[in-house]
Amino acid sequence: MSSTSGEAAPLKRESAASSGAVIVAALVGIYMLSQFFRNALGVIGPDLARAFDLDAARLGFLSSVFFLSFAIAQIPLGMAIDRWGPRPAMLATAALMIGSTVLFAFARNYTELTLARMLMGFGCCSFLMAPLALYAERFPPERFSTFAGIHLGGGSFGMLAATAPLAWLAGAVGWRNSFLVAAVIAVIMATCVVLFARETPETLARRRARSETLGEALAGVAAATRIPGFWRIFFIQAATYSAFASIIGLWVGPWLSQVYGLPLGARGRMTLILAVAQIAGLFFWGASDRWFASYRRPALASIMLALATLATGALVVLPAAALPAFMAAFGFFFGATPLLTAHGKSLFPRELTGRGMTLINTGVIGGAFAQQAFTGFVIEAFGSKIVEGVRTYPPEAFRLVFGLLAVQLAIAGFFYLRAPDPHPERA
Repeated sequence: MSSTSGEAAPLKRESAASSGAVIVAALVGIYMLSQFFRNALGVIGPDLARAFDLDAARLGFLSSVFFLSFAIAQIPLGMAIDRWGPRPAMLATAALMIGSTVLFAFARNYTELTLARMLMGFGCCSFLMAPLALYAERFPPERFSTFAGIHLGGGSFGMLAATAPLAWLAGAVGWRNSFLVAAVIAVIMATCVVLFARETPETLARRRARSETLGEALAGVAAATRIPGFWRIFFIQAATYSAFASIIGLWVGPWLSQVYGLPLGARGRMTLILAVAQIAGLFFWGASDRWFASYRRPALASIMLALATLATGALVVLPAAALPAFMAAFGFFFGATPLLTAHGKSLFPRELTGRGMTLINTGVIGGAFAQQAFTGFVIEAFGSKIVEGVRTYPPEAFRLVFGLLAVQLAIAGFFYLRAPDPHPERA
């Protein structure tokens, strides 16, 4: 009897590990699409500007409206996750993501393009927070930062797909057909979530037992904002991601095209370097909290290095030969998102996890919207010239964007210095 039980325990652990790996793979797969869509305009933005005669302000708004709708959805998303669970939330938004991708591919004018981009933001709103809530339910707290790093790092292969691969595909079949291909992939990934991303019976029973009224759910949202340290995490997350998203998701393409004269393929290769370095940074920084038994200390190191890259872009006229090194440094040093996400999650009790994390994500994504729209107006203020049918802007406009993002990050980093640091391995 004891021998049989002893053999069964390892088999049970092996089965649980295998099930966990399948769940993580399905969730990472659908998150890749969110990363792809939010960053795709960094490569094809100049082509959209040419096709629809867009100036910097309108291109900036087109990119940022994804983040606006994404941010608007976060508070109701958090309530839905805590009440009905992560899986239903993901499936409901996945249908909208697929439809909006097709609409974007067939857009006939700027209005339809913007509407599709806005719906795309709603459609992708759950693919980070819902999986993180599921990880928080299924895995021990001390492993959450690692799983967050795996999810963010693995999902960032979607960001990688929005660089050289997208440039190649758009050059071969056009940006419209590229988005139709993305829609087909989205159907496949949503099917994987249906089949594999299931919650445990214990988790479902616990959620039914703590079912809340709408008033109680809204009270939980307010309670999350009163957690000590909430606002410090909120602002550093918003400042860090919005700085990164403003560059890779929007201005890296025009910057490389107009300042350095790089064509589509070369722009794709440069952003590929940035994306690969970002993935490496997400995995590296995602595991670093265990080395320090702290979230804040390694996060501050990453933030200071990221701040240095922004300052370099603002103050130094980079030679073309230095661009690969700059791209690699920029991507790697902005990899603290898993740390900051785990830091935020550590502040909330289990019953507020979904609402607390989505509230913080409201700042993250709302900051990206605000920065992309604002920097579009900043660049447009410098005035443009029409060169070979394309609006071009002076190098000083892009350097000012780097500088403004650096100032924002420095202020948020100073505010973050005194954030509470309840790491589970701290003695």
